[in-house]
Formats: sequence, structure tokens, C-alpha cells
Amino acid sequence: MLVLGRKIVDEFKLDETVDTLGRWMAHHIAKKIKEAENATDEAQVQVESECVDNILEFWAHRNQLPNGKRPFEDFEPIFRTLQNLCTENGNSRYFPELILRTNENNENDKTKQWLNKALKLDDTAKIMIRYCISNAAQEAVDKKREWVKFAESIASEDDIDIKTLCMIVKNSEAFNPKNPDDREKEKIENILKKLEEFTEMASTLSLHLRQKLDYSERID
Repeated sequence: MLVLGRKIVDEFKLDETVDTLGRWMAHHIAKKIKEAENATDEAQVQVESECVDNILEFWAHRNQLPNGKRPFEDFEPIFRTLQNLCTENGNSRYFPELILRTNENNENDKTKQWLNKALKLDDTAKIMIRYCISNAAQEAVDKKREWVKFAESIASEDDIDIKTLCMIVKNSEAFNPKNPDDREKEKIENILKKLEEFTEMASTLSLHLRQKLDYSERID
């Protein structure tokens, strides 16, 4: 925790772009760290506890820091994109109740074909969305890796931004291995196969819609 405190001090203590309270807190943390380092055995536990409380208090307001100083500011566009992609019920998208009702033994072959297409398209689309977001996050991950490491070590259940951040980092590393081994190459090949199937299904849907349009024009 003191390591995070030193990082905060280095970033904010002398920065004039941070508000007065923020700079004061950074100075205060620096003072508490010094006291903790110089404390005697009897007082060290109490001083360190006070120092940790101050660090956590500052950290809790990380998202209210000014532009250019928020630790995870580079990830904020990604957070917004993820929020826009989510529905009110994260487990329910694209009429799932309809799929559940019709995906039974009494479904006919044509219904089954269309539902299978819908499920495959959705599955591939989710993979491609994760891939795009992972690539969008790659530069931010590289720039903020130290902050991410600190954040992950102290994240609580309420730190949704940190949990999301860790998920983004994990996906980014999974989709962008520096030296992919055989298992990672197999994953990439599976993604390519799904994408090729997606392209084929998209062409089929395009043809289906084109036929409807052509038929409508003939009727007119």
C-alpha cells in the first residue's frame, strides 16, 4: 500500500493542474509515509494504519481528479463503449425469451435454421467486439500497466471500474500475445474460422434481403 502512496505522491504532489485539496492530500500522504518509515516499533502500526487510510481516501476519489491526471483516464472511452453495448439485463439480448420459447422440440426445420444463424451470429459478434475493444485498450494498457497493477492489488467489491479494467487487460493480453504458442495460435485460428462463417452467413442474409427487395420491385 505504501508503494501506491509513493506513486500518488510522485504524480500529484507538485502538479499545479491538480486542485489544491488534491495537492494537499498528496503532501499529507508524503508526510505520513515518511513518519511510517521513521516510526519506532511501538508507534509504527498506528502510523502505518493512518497512512493507509489516507492513501485509500485519496484513491477513492481517483475518478474526480482533473483531466490528464485520472489514473485510468485512457480507459474511459472504452468504459463508455462497454456501457453502450450493455442492455439493462446483461444476460438478455436480441429477444432471448423468444429464442427460449421456440428453441424446443416442436420447432420446425426452417425455424431451427434461422435460430441457429442468430445464435452463431451473436456468438461471433461478441468475440469480434471483445477483439476490437481489446485492441483499442492495448495502448492504454501499456501506458498504465503500473497503475493497473496497484489497482488490482487493492480492488474491493465496489470497484467496478477496476474489475472492468482487469477484464479488459486480461482480454487484451489474450488477444494480443507477443509470442503466441500453439494453444494461442489455435485460438486465433478458431476465431478466424468463426469470422469466415460469419461472413458467409452475412452474405446469405444479404442475398435473402436482396431477393425480397427484387420481388417487391417486381410487384410494384
